[in-house]
Amino acid sequence: MEICRTVEATRSTVAQLRERGDVGLVPTMGALHAGHMNLVAQAAAENASVVTSIFVNPTQFGDPKDLETYPRDDEADLAALRAAGVAAVFMPDVAEMYPEGDETIVETTQLANVFHGLVRPGHFRGVATVVSKLLNIVQPNRVYFGQKDYQQLAVIRRMVRDLRMAVDVRDVATARDADGVALSSRNKRLTSEHRAAAPVLNQALVEAEAALLQGAAVEEVVSMIEARVAGEPLADLKAIDIVDATTFEPATGDFRGTLGMMISAQFGDVLLIDQREVTR
Repeated sequence: MEICRTVEATRSTVAQLRERGDVGLVPTMGALHAGHMNLVAQAAAENASVVTSIFVNPTQFGDPKDLETYPRDDEADLAALRAAGVAAVFMPDVAEMYPEGDETIVETTQLANVFHGLVRPGHFRGVATVVSKLLNIVQPNRVYFGQKDYQQLAVIRRMVRDLRMAVDVRDVATARDADGVALSSRNKRLTSEHRAAAPVLNQALVEAEAALLQGAAVEEVVSMIEARVAGEPLADLKAIDIVDATTFEPATGDFRGTLGMMISAQFGDVLLIDQREVTR
C-alpha cells in the first residue's frame, strides 16, 4: 500500500493504478470505523483499485476546539486500510492542501446554507472545497460517501453536477452499533453517559418512519421527534428537517414520495447527526 504525502506523489501513483482499470476514492478524516470500511469494501467491489484519503479538514470546523479534539489514530487507520487491500492512501498536511495564497472556495450557495447548514455555518463550504480538491487530485471513476451525512451527500452530488465533474458519486448505507447509534468518529469523544443517551436519535427516527408509513402528516412527525428527544435530558436537539429527497425542498402535510429525515443534537461537547429515508 502506497502512502502518499504530496499531490505530485498521489497523481503519479494513481496514474499507475489507472493502468489496471477503474479507481475508486474513499475520502475520510481518519479515526476509521466499520462504516468507513463498508465504503472501502463497496469501492473494492466496483473498481480495480481503491484509493483513500486521510485528512482532517480544518475549513469544515466552525469551532477550533472541535478541530483540536477530533480523534486521530493514523497507525490503526493504516493497518485497517492495508488489511482491506487499499492500494494507496493520500495523507497530506494542511499546507499541502491549502498552500499559502490559496483563496478559491467551492460552495453550493443555497443547499449549503439551509437545514443543518444553519446549525454549522460554513461547514458545507469547507466540505465542498476539500472534496473538489480531492477529486481533482485523484480523478477517480467513483467516489464513496455514507448516507448518514445526508445533506453532505446532497451537497456533493450538486457540486459534481454543477461543475460537470466526471465522477460517479456512490452512497453506502449508514453503519450502526447494536443499539442503533450511527457509527461516527465523533462517538469516541462521548462520555459513557452521553453514549448511553445517544440511541434516542435513531429511536426517534424509527418511530417517525413508522408514523409516516401509517399516514401521519409531516408536521405531526416533527412534533413526535421533538417530544422523543426532549425525553432524553442529555440530548439537546439542534435541528429536525424533513425534505423531499429528490428536490431537497421542505416536505409538508400528507407528502407522498421519498422523504429524507435529518436530525442533529448536542450531547455534551459533541454534535451528533442521523438520518433516515422513507418512501410512502
